[in-house]
Parts: sequence; structure tokens; C-alpha cells
Amino acid sequence: MLENDKVNGGAHPASTVQAQEASIFAPQNTQQVQEVVAWALAQQQPLQIEGTGTKLGWGRAVELPHRLTLKNFSGIIDYQPEELVLTAKAGTPMAQIEAALAEHGQILPFEPINPAAFASGHGEPMQTTGTLGGVLATNLSGPRRLKAGAARDHVLGLTAVSGRAEVFKAGGKVVKNVTGYDVARAFCNSWGTLMIATELTLKVLPRPQEERSLCVLGASCETASQIMSAAMASSAEVSSAAYLPDFVARRLASNPLADMGSLTLLRLEGSSGSIAARFRQLQSALNAYGEQSTLDASTSGSIWRQIRDVVPLALPQTCLWRISLAPAHGHRFLQALPHSLASGYFRDWAGGLVWLQTPTEEPEGETIRAALHKAGGGHATLMRAPLAQRQQQQVFQPQPAPLQQLSQRIKQQFDPQAVLNPGRMYAGS
Repeated sequence: MLENDKVNGGAHPASTVQAQEASIFAPQNTQQVQEVVAWALAQQQPLQIEGTGTKLGWGRAVELPHRLTLKNFSGIIDYQPEELVLTAKAGTPMAQIEAALAEHGQILPFEPINPAAFASGHGEPMQTTGTLGGVLATNLSGPRRLKAGAARDHVLGLTAVSGRAEVFKAGGKVVKNVTGYDVARAFCNSWGTLMIATELTLKVLPRPQEERSLCVLGASCETASQIMSAAMASSAEVSSAAYLPDFVARRLASNPLADMGSLTLLRLEGSSGSIAARFRQLQSALNAYGEQSTLDASTSGSIWRQIRDVVPLALPQTCLWRISLAPAHGHRFLQALPHSLASGYFRDWAGGLVWLQTPTEEPEGETIRAALHKAGGGHATLMRAPLAQRQQQQVFQPQPAPLQQLSQRIKQQFDPQAVLNPGRMYAGS
């Protein structure tokens, strides 16, 4: 058990950070987070940063003796529906955020993944929806990213503690305020390796009045690329586009088209009158690609949630890869893979995001990245795998030398002693 006087240099116990168990710190305010980081610096002891632990099975495996949990940082601090701005503590459960927004007919426009739908590498389902800080730290963005942008595009500001044990604020609560915006965006996709955010401010949007999806049935993977490209080039304002091969489409719950082969799905959102006109326009633009069907609002919502949460591939004892590449290159990447590795996949973001399920028996990172390079390049991230797999291969896409040097300089600025989640993304950092 770490003694209180070791945490903050001998201050009165009432002002110290308490550790629930040996080496587990559960601070309750930003000052206490600062004290823990200062202790870690002084003792040269790195910290494992976590919220509710929903993403500990993602990314590189890191097991450190000292953990800092943000579970006490829960609650909405300020929510102004009329200004479309919300500020909350980093450990606030996503379910609480989404419930508060729903009361006012609003949403997080980037449609974050719910990790409860994932199975862990050992087949155990998650029991929580994760936290706001965890969603933004991993930049989780769902199918609406095509129209609304990524999670990082909606962060207005934050309060955080750097690896130097310095408290700082970046950005603000006004949409037009861009002061420090790059710092707030840097937090996104940093996986807790640059700073510990304690409060986050982001912009929200009204929930679309209605949604409807057009499905083109039975298309090949290559034809689906053409369909999605034509749909995105039209004036129908498609908000989401995905391709599900037949074997994945059959895994969807409440899918009335389960026996109709592959599905190329195109979602339209907005007012009822607007959707009707745009839907007819989209149908006309895609007539040449084969038989079409329509999903009503309820069925469309259910299926897009399953796509968002990667439900069709959330199977135990498998690895899950997230492949980001140019939308037109998705089918080339899949063609370049050995057939045994292309047996479970679907494409989102108009083809620019491939979720790929692979067996756990052998490391496949080199094979996957070789196929990605052959298809024109991109990023392959191992999102879910048993511990042994995550220890055997590079989880994140290796960086080119110039980008690696830039990342190292940013790390040096925020966390020069590497006390925050060292090794979470890349070995030695």
C-alpha cells in the first residue's frame, strides 16, 4: 500500500489522494490527479490510466503496478441545449451522457461505438458502455462520421494534467473559440499517453427527425464500392454507407433481408419531407446496380447500431482488426488477403473502414499490412485479441520515420518521463 505521505510529499491526509488498494489511485478532483502524477514523476513510477476498463483489452497489452482510475470523475458539469454545448467529467458513463442528450432531442453526432457489444479476447462480454474520456481518448467514431466528422472534430476544450504534473486548460465552451483547439484534438486518439483529461467540453447536435435506409441487394464487394461512391457523389446527402457480405448480413438481428444476399446500405437522415425527396433521387441514381429494398426508421436504426458496435463480428476467440484506407481501395485490400483471412468482414464509411475478423491461432499482422500496402496503403489496428496475440505483434500501424519523430516530439512536450500509459500504443513510448 502506498502511504499518503508518499503521494503528496507529507501533506495533511485530508488533502491527499487515497489509494483504494495497493497501487490503485482513485482521485476525486483535478488537484489530486496532479498530486498522483507528481508522485509518479518523483518516484519514477509509470501509471496505467483507466476509466471503467472497457478498453483494456484493446491496443497493446500494458500491465503496470500502479493504476490511476477516473471512476470518481463522473457527472455532467454544464449542459446548455440551446447552445449545443455539453461539459462533463471524463469518467462520466456514456449511457448518462446519451440519456441527458436524449431528453432534449440531441445526440453526439459522431455516433461512438458502444464497447459493451464487443467480446473480449476470451469471449467475456463487456458490462458497461465506457466513459466519455475513454471514447475521446480512442477517437471512437461510428457510421455517421462520413457526414458529421470524427469524435475529435467535436471537442471544444478540456481540463487536463500533463505527464509533467501540470494542470492546463485548452479551448473553451463556445463553438467559435478555437484557442488551444489543437491541444484538445491531440488528446483524441492518444490512448492516455499524453495527458489525463478530467473535464471535457464538446458540441452536440439535434437528433435527426427521421431516418431511412436504401439497400442494394446482392452486389459484389467491388460493385459495392461503385455504389457507395455514386451515392456519396449524389446530392441525396447520404449520412452513412456500408457494405455487408451475405454471411455477415445473416448475423444481424431483426434483419428482414437476411436471405437476400449481400447488403449495400445507404442511410438518409433529416426531416420527413426532405428524406422522401432525397430517397427518390438516390433510388433513381442507383437503378443500374440491381434490386433495391427499403428499411423503415425502426429497422434502419437497429441495423446501423449493430454496424456501429461491430456486433456481427463480436464473436469469442477471434481477433478484430480495424482497417482505415481510401474508400475505393477496400475491395482491393480484401482481394489481396489470403482467403482464410477474408472470411469475416464488413465495410463502413463508404468503404473506407474495414472491420476484419481473423482467427487467433497465428499472428497475422504482417500479412494484413502487406495486403494493405499492396492495395494502396492505410492503417491497420488490432482492436481486440487475446493477450498472447497482442504481445506478439504491432497493434498499431507502424509510423513512417517523419511521423514517428513528430509523435516523439509531442510526447516529449507533454510527458517527457513517459509516466502516462507507457507502451500503450508503441513499445518504448
